[in-house]
This record gives sequence, C-alpha cells and structure tokens, in this order.
Amino acid sequence: MAEHNSILFQEQHSHVFLGEGHSRAERQAWAVIWLCGVMMALEVVGGILFGSVALIADGLHMSTHASALLLTALAYSYARRHVGDRRFTFGTGKLGDLAGFTSAVILAMIALLIGYEAVSRFIHPVPIHFREAIPIAFLGLAVNLTSAWLLSRGGHHHHHHGHGHDHHAIEDGHRIATSAGPVRLSVFETDHPPVFRLRCETGELPEAERIELETVRPDGSRQVFAFASQGAYLQSIDDIPEPHEFTAILRIAGEERTIAFEEHQHHAEHGRHDHGSVAAAGRDNNMRAAIIHVAADAAVSMLVIVGLLLARAFGWLWMDPLAGTVGALVIASWSFGLMRDTAGVLLDMNPDQALTETIHGTVSAQGDRLTDLHVWRLGPGHLGAIVAVETSEARSPDFYREKLSRLPMLSHVTVEIQQAT
Repeated sequence: MAEHNSILFQEQHSHVFLGEGHSRAERQAWAVIWLCGVMMALEVVGGILFGSVALIADGLHMSTHASALLLTALAYSYARRHVGDRRFTFGTGKLGDLAGFTSAVILAMIALLIGYEAVSRFIHPVPIHFREAIPIAFLGLAVNLTSAWLLSRGGHHHHHHGHGHDHHAIEDGHRIATSAGPVRLSVFETDHPPVFRLRCETGELPEAERIELETVRPDGSRQVFAFASQGAYLQSIDDIPEPHEFTAILRIAGEERTIAFEEHQHHAEHGRHDHGSVAAAGRDNNMRAAIIHVAADAAVSMLVIVGLLLARAFGWLWMDPLAGTVGALVIASWSFGLMRDTAGVLLDMNPDQALTETIHGTVSAQGDRLTDLHVWRLGPGHLGAIVAVETSEARSPDFYREKLSRLPMLSHVTVEIQQAT
C-alpha cells in the first residue's frame, strides 16, 4: 500500500490572493460612482427645471450606470474587509470574478433591452427631438470616456504573491552564495535576445573583468561568456544559443560555482508558454467588467451620435434604431466574452495549460511520476495547485515546493507524496 505524506495546511501560509492593484482599483471604482452620481443629479434637476423629459431620462439612465459600477466597488470593498476571514478557505480573490460574472449577465440584459427597443422603433418609428437628444448624447459620451479613463489609469498592474513561499519574478533566477555575499544569476530574454544577468543582493557588484561564466552542454560543447556592467547588474556580452539546457560554471574572483539550467525551468521562468493564458490568469475581471460597462456605454453613445446626425441631415430616421441594434450586438459580444471567462474561473477551470505541462516536466525531471494535478485560479495573478507525486526517494513535500517555487503566479501549492513500492 502506498505511503502518503502530505502537508495540507500550515498556519504561516498567507491566503491573501487579491490583485496587486486592488486598493487602487477600489478607489477608482468609487470615484467613477461619484462622477456618475453627480451627473445624474445634475441631469434630473436640470430636466425638472427646464422641462426636458430627455434630460430626465438620461439622468435615470445614468443611475443604472452608477448602480452597475456599485457592484464593482462593493466587491472590492468586501474582498478587502474579509481578506483574513478563515471561512474563505482560499481567500476572497475570486469575489471579483463573481462580481464580473454578475455584471456580464446585467450587460446581456441591457443588450436585449436595447435590441428590443431598436426593433420596436424600426416597426413603429417615433419622432426624434434632435435639439435635446444630440447634446445629451455628447454629454453621455464625455462622462463615459472620463469614467473609462478613471478606471483604466495605472491599470497595468504587476502581480505579486502575498505568500510565504519564495516566488521569484522572471529575472530572479538562481541564488548563489559567495564570499562577497549572495548573487543571482538568471537568463533574461524579455523583448531581448537571451543573455545572462548577474545581480548582487548585498554590497557592490564585482568588477565585470573578474567574472567569467562557462556553459557545458549535454553533448560536451563549451562556451565562455564575458560580462559588461549595465549599472544595476552585469550582463553577458554574447547571447545564449538555444537550447537553454546546460551546466553553468560561474567564476567570481577565483571562486567557482556550478549551476544547472533546465529547459523546462527556463520556459516557466521566462514566459515562453502561452502569454494569453498568463494574461488571462492575471486579469482583474471585476475591473474588466466595469471598464466593459463604460466602454459599451461609450460605444453606444458614439453610434447614437452618428445615427442622430445622419437622421437630422438626411431624414434617415431608421439610422437611430440601426445604431441601437449595432450597439446591442457589440454589448452582447463583450458580455458573452466576460461571462465565459468569469464562469471558467468560478468553475475552477485550468487557467494555464502550459503551466500544467511545466509542472509535469518539473516533477518528471526528478525521476518521479505525477499521479494527480489540479491547477486553478485563486485571484488576479494567483494560481493554486494540488500536486500528487509518486517517488521512490525519501523526499518531503518541501523538496517539490522548492522546485515549483519559481513558476509564475503559482501562489499556493499543496503536495502529496506517495511512496512507490
């Protein structure tokens, strides 16, 4: 019978799986709600004072806009306030996906309503008050563009792991102890031919002339790399040829250290897998839903403006409902994409198949067999994994945690060991 050795829970583990820009996104959502609320009040009051039914109608429409965004803001607030609540076994990171799914359903309903109204106006045309309708459409467009700017500014967030494990960024590479202090050697190739980079964790960088690195490949071929200073780090002068599987001999001021680089590890650390999957795993679907909402409103506003201008200029009253129909189709398409992606997160679909393959390769490289694997998203930029390994060696779960610790966005790993007989 197989012997099981697993670590299922450790008190020191953090279960904070919120996106890095969570607080900023929450503030941005509330700012847009205030903007919409003020605009709604001005339009309703102005409509009453000036007897404009169209202005009142647009003010009420703005209230639905603010209500939809309120869902986004409340999801951020709730997730933040309950981030330490142990009733949420894997934290509150997926609450934004739940809010995003709800917003997608609301957007789909809005698309149906717009489509229904557009078809009704095709069948039964109504007179259009151009003098009021066109300025209000421009006003709505301005508010939506301002809202989109407020929501998206600073939106390219880097993802971190609020977690006790040592999760390295792309460039962190191998940590090497030397008499002068620890250094990190990595292969860097983001928008750049692959090169070695050497950083010093403490003190000053060694002089480039005192650094030499020699690679030894499985076929016995060797290559020596010299380094040049790039200010904060040293970088190899020559590029690294493929494949990136070799033993590196690093010589620093007479000291010699040997480091093994593995091809599957290189792929994991440097993003050679599906960038689309990585982007999807790191995406904040709550903010995405808010942006889609205001973008859909902006798109409809622009279509309405075009339709109204053509209708006034040429008498084409059918242009107004046609613009509404196109707008409804655009909103429906966006809502379907958002619904599909958020539903996948809520149902714990595998968010990155290439990462799964990399985990397989990492375990197989140790001569062990992966018997079961589950990978799912815990929150924006955070993935969880349950790994079951069959091995004939006397290895602890921490051995495999260390091997998997450099994989991108892998924030929570549970390892179960089955002793082969």
